[in-house]
Amino acid sequence: MRTPDRLACSLVAAACLLLPSPASADPVVGQIDDFEDGTTQGWLINLLGMGSPPAEALPTNVTTGGPGGLDDNYLRLTSLGVAGAGGRLVALNLDPRWTGDYLSSGVAAITMDLINLGSTDLSLRLLFEHVEAGPPTDVAFTTDAVFLAAGGGWTSATFRVGLDDLTAALGSVEAALGDVSVVRLYHSPAAGFPGPPTAAQLGVDNIRATAVPEPASIAMLLAGVLGAGLAAGRRGS
Repeated sequence: MRTPDRLACSLVAAACLLLPSPASADPVVGQIDDFEDGTTQGWLINLLGMGSPPAEALPTNVTTGGPGGLDDNYLRLTSLGVAGAGGRLVALNLDPRWTGDYLSSGVAAITMDLINLGSTDLSLRLLFEHVEAGPPTDVAFTTDAVFLAAGGGWTSATFRVGLDDLTAALGSVEAALGDVSVVRLYHSPAAGFPGPPTAAQLGVDNIRATAVPEPASIAMLLAGVLGAGLAAGRRGS
């Protein structure tokens, strides 16, 4: 794991200098972006003002082909792998539903359905920023990336967002999660921000705030506990 370099922090600061000051609410367990309203539901790119992104790099609501199949809308994110606007795979949201206090909201994870529509393997992370007046004072990203191989189908992913699941890039994890101003979804194989310019295309659907691990995660945890218990029993016999 590497700490984000000066360039990374400068990019975050520059972006936040361009942000309005959104009125924060708190996230609510169960809230979901399913894109069935035909919009991007507040997910956007290029607050750095690095020129006008090419049309093909803009987040797009696709009206069919989501994990539910025919007529299931999803969000398509595209990056071109070049320097400048649209070069990196990253999208952000300032909607008050995704900002505010994650520590007291009961939100322990953000789940979503993902599909890698490009030819590049992806390592996806979430980043949370706390902004007051000016550059961010606290920035934290998910320590473990969700790996998404090229060529696969839709898959469900879970990003744990507890205090122990994030790494501080600036300030503290607690302060970043306690008053979130901006949420980002981005690709970066290395533990840091920003990620590298990458030619990629990602489908996203059903972004949901959850309180507990998904059933598959619970099953894996129980299997680990049972396995440890059986091993201990064998040693004691």
